[in-house]
Amino acid sequence: MNCCICKQGILTDGHTTMTLECDGVVLAFKQVPAHVCETCGEADMDEAVTRDLLALAERAVAAGVEVDVRHYVAA
Repeated sequence: MNCCICKQGILTDGHTTMTLECDGVVLAFKQVPAHVCETCGEADMDEAVTRDLLALAERAVAAGVEVDVRHYVAA
């Protein structure tokens, strides 16, 4: 599949770091599975991974986390 950003690169299976920020809360997830462009580095995640990240973020916010960095582990 071609990259939707640079239109030249090919997306391959890899990992990325995803940072989420909202209302003063900053969460970074490392080693998130993604399709990564070989040319520009843009990362595209599957819908299931995105849903999982949002659920993890909601739990972290509910627990009172303000800043956190963690390795992604699928639920």
